[in-house]
Amino acid sequence: MRTTVEAVQLAETRFAHGELEVLAGIDLKVADCEVAAIVGPSGCGKSTLLDLIAGLIEPSSGRVEVTGSARERLRHATLMPQHDLLLPWLDALDNAAIAPRNRGLSRAESRAVARPLFDRFGLGGFEHSRPGELSGGMRQRVAFARTLLAGKSVLALDEPFASLDAITRAQLQEWLAEMLAEEARTVVIVSHDVEEALYLADRVIVLSARPARVVRELTSPAPRRLPRTPAVNSPEFAAARRAAMEALLEAADG
Repeated sequence: MRTTVEAVQLAETRFAHGELEVLAGIDLKVADCEVAAIVGPSGCGKSTLLDLIAGLIEPSSGRVEVTGSARERLRHATLMPQHDLLLPWLDALDNAAIAPRNRGLSRAESRAVARPLFDRFGLGGFEHSRPGELSGGMRQRVAFARTLLAGKSVLALDEPFASLDAITRAQLQEWLAEMLAEEARTVVIVSHDVEEALYLADRVIVLSARPARVVRELTSPAPRRLPRTPAVNSPEFAAARRAAMEALLEAADG
């Protein structure tokens, strides 16, 4: 029997801003190469949870471990924030290549490392475009390329498609599902869209209103290899969506 390796573990994890309690004893495990989605009422602390996993902040109490380490989370995890934060004075290829540049590679070497992702991500021909010349969907693809090139085993994605229109969002959900299926990474993705969470993730974790705690876990019925439309229109997916919405409504009511 294959032993499950936990890539992310939170045990009785609490976080507070002064007297404002944000997370109230989160217990959560994410297996190696699993894609887990976090949903919950607005303002419940989802982004704070990602910041903890990525090592950007420390818990008020409890424990957060990434690949078995509590102290070296920054070494093993990287955060893709909700806004792409592309540098406007760099072209798309240089924006994607920031991580290898930070590791000491030359500009030419870093661009050579990043270039293959542009064809793979449907960005071929836009390497020299500045962020202001790209569509919202293209900017998010560049941001995801930059996230992958950080070379970390755990990816924390904070509502990566929240600012996009419905059609672009649906297209990028299918694109991201394909990319995640090809990548041997552990992914924790925050979303306020239940359908997106169920489509992209192996498992959906529902948080309560602040101070947040885990109130429900749901297994997605939709294999990510399926195209999005038949996946989200299946009876199994509809049932999972209803269950997730019921859990969210219960969580919002406290």
